[in-house]
Amino acid sequence: MSDMITADLVDLDLSADSKEAAARALAERMVALGRVTDLDGFLADVAAREAQMPTGLDGGIGIPHCRSAHVTEPTLAFGRSAAGIDFGAADGPADLIFLIAAPAGADDAHLTILSSLARQLMNSEFTDALRSVGDAETAAALIRGDETPATPATAGSTGASQNTAAAPAAASAGTAAASTSAGSGAGSGAGSEAGERPFRIVAVTSCPTGIAHTYMAAESLENAGREAGVELVVETQGSAGFTRLDPEVIAAADGVIFAHDVPVREKDRFAGKPTVDVGVKAGINRPAELIGEVRERAARGEVTSGSAPSTPVERAGDAGEGYGTKLRKWLMSGVSYMVPFVAAGGLLIALGFAIGGYKVNKAPSVMDHFVWTQGDSWAALLFQIGVVSFGFLVPVLAGYIAYGMADRPGLVPGFVGGMIASTINAGFLGGLVAGLLAGGVVMGIQKINIPAALRGIMPVVVIPLISSAIVGFLMFVVVGKPIASAQKGMTDWLNGLSGSNAILLGALLGLMMCFDLGGPVNKVAYTFATAGIAVSNPSDSAMKIMAAVMAAGMVPPLAMALATTVRGKLFTQTERENGKAAWVLGASFISEGAIPFAAADPLRVIPSSMVGGAITGALSMAFGATLRAPHGGIFVVPLIGNPFLYLIAIAAGVCATAALVVILKGMRKPAQQTTAGGSAAGAAAGAKEDRQPVAA
Repeated sequence: MSDMITADLVDLDLSADSKEAAARALAERMVALGRVTDLDGFLADVAAREAQMPTGLDGGIGIPHCRSAHVTEPTLAFGRSAAGIDFGAADGPADLIFLIAAPAGADDAHLTILSSLARQLMNSEFTDALRSVGDAETAAALIRGDETPATPATAGSTGASQNTAAAPAAASAGTAAASTSAGSGAGSGAGSEAGERPFRIVAVTSCPTGIAHTYMAAESLENAGREAGVELVVETQGSAGFTRLDPEVIAAADGVIFAHDVPVREKDRFAGKPTVDVGVKAGINRPAELIGEVRERAARGEVTSGSAPSTPVERAGDAGEGYGTKLRKWLMSGVSYMVPFVAAGGLLIALGFAIGGYKVNKAPSVMDHFVWTQGDSWAALLFQIGVVSFGFLVPVLAGYIAYGMADRPGLVPGFVGGMIASTINAGFLGGLVAGLLAGGVVMGIQKINIPAALRGIMPVVVIPLISSAIVGFLMFVVVGKPIASAQKGMTDWLNGLSGSNAILLGALLGLMMCFDLGGPVNKVAYTFATAGIAVSNPSDSAMKIMAAVMAAGMVPPLAMALATTVRGKLFTQTERENGKAAWVLGASFISEGAIPFAAADPLRVIPSSMVGGAITGALSMAFGATLRAPHGGIFVVPLIGNPFLYLIAIAAGVCATAALVVILKGMRKPAQQTTAGGSAAGAAAGAKEDRQPVAA
């Protein structure tokens, strides 16, 4: 680590009052040494990582970090703040700030050294020494491991010092092996005193960049395991790859802990054991609680029935999430799986109408009548394939809402409930209710203590049978009819919209589409629109709503592209490059193309986008534009009713948003421009990485 940090990269009197200012102050030291080539670009990447998950840790530590193409070599800068800086930790501000910069293609040796630092941050002697050190050279030496913390020499501190020096080598040899040694030693001792085999746990830690949180969670779990007298072996799935735990170690384990924010690789290896599944921060902040929880589950005989032991919602964060947050994630799980069916089915239906005219829905089945040389036959074929695709919408929505709640066991009752909702004309409302019912029923069944002899047939026979029967009864007999009536009432209301009511609805949907640019609010508006056209013969009002929603969703990226073209001096070079891509993204109805700009300057970009979206949505409804396709942007203009006026509505919103952004950015102080520019590129990188669900 001798080259990673020097005295020039240490600031013991960091005066920044925000995490952005702290990152900038430390990054400027990296730039001065030639370690970072583009300050704004690097800070943008740091901001993108921070947007994925706060980097504050309990104990007054902040570890902003990222991989970046603007970093020439792995570098570490350290700052100490007297006032403290908020990095999002639950226990308050951080006074020790470590800015970790890794090149986009950093080699494994450098990454394992950074990983060893992450582990050392869990050592209180190490952090106490940094809080009391008086000069930058000594601080750098402490971090490099050239000096040991000035504390009384005890067996514990000696071990910690040795671990500091040995961590990089141990990590290079394989983090799993090092963790095994640490955990089993303490566990075996405890077991001997108790006269029985110690409780054995295997754990996996991982995070998006795999540099810091992955290894800090591993260290925290190992320390808690030693204190609890259990054998705890950790597999760290970090940036430098991972060494698989020995299958015999996994087989002998009594329980499993997953502390992760990205999918666990080769998760099937851990199936059939009591499992606790949480976010990586839970592994850092409350390891003893996790160990206690997995032991309780083992005592109750709870085991996982498949490759995924817990729900996707629980894997997304800490257990402290509120029910509202979980409900939103469950619903978004269903919507995300449904959208491809909407896009494929809707476009096929729209193409069928475009080729064969609006009577194509009266055509006989292509099974009975198909002439290869007739365009009408091909139109009927496209239309009928699209109708079949649309038939999956409600079952897929319900099935994957249940999956979001109860994982794979929820799929069967979810799909069954969704199909019943379609059969009784309960529509999307029925699908939502069916999915929630199915997930809840399965979660309830899974809490029942089942005899060991029956556990093997639970996931393939018992759970599908019982849950499907319960959900079917509830949908057919109890809630189905009221939901179908509510769905019909909503449809009738939409069909009756006209005049000012329709225009106001268009403006509202436009505001929603531009509020969070592909986030939950945006998805609610989009789902509302697609629900209306998800039939073979949608109403005119439903097609107007779909047109307004797509038009408004195109406004933000197109407006940002226009603004960077007409007033490029208001934007950084990175933003101007993002603006070029935003032309294509906006034209394709990909609202996320504006995220880099919104993340960099939300107070100017988001309100401006909402104004433009509201204008476009209202004008589209006023012009009576219609759309059968749920996606496609300008590429489906031939399928739009009143296409010329529709394009005018889009242009009006784009010009309004671009003008507002230019005016608002022109009013700010020049010194602020670099900060906004930096964050933009980072958000772009973050949005790109997030597409694969979603930095350590």
